[in-house]
Amino acid sequence: MSPAPCTVRIAEDPADREACFAVRKQVFVVEQGVPQDIEYDVHDAGAVHVLAVSEDGVPLGTGRLLYGEAAASQTGGDATVGSLGRLAVAAEARGLGVGAALVRAVEDAARARGLAAVDLHAQTHALGFYERLGYDAYGPEYREAGIPHRAMRRAL
Repeated sequence: MSPAPCTVRIAEDPADREACFAVRKQVFVVEQGVPQDIEYDVHDAGAVHVLAVSEDGVPLGTGRLLYGEAAASQTGGDATVGSLGRLAVAAEARGLGVGAALVRAVEDAARARGLAAVDLHAQTHALGFYERLGYDAYGPEYREAGIPHRAMRRAL
């Protein structure tokens, strides 16, 4: 796969954060029917958000990293494990490597914070995508927002 046709950066300013939330709304709320009141949560304020943008600045995708106390509820309380979540790629950018670039950016942010692994809750249709990036599924299938998921982890 060739490199993603985008730049991925930490979403530090308010405009970048809003772009992240707009991509999430389109993918999760509009396309997948996730209720808006559960898509955005208390963890958004302290999370590391990453944003993929095209060469002309169009938002293509986003993801977030929870770490510390925020990740504890997602990772079984292990402070050395971060939680990758809310990975969303705009429909027109799917299959171009944007999702993989976002995952690698979240992993880089996790390494920068001294984390040893990253957990995530993968929609079951995306298991192969994450497996190709080195993640291993564990535990039973469960439903989150009405969508089947599996827990996955990758050591860094």
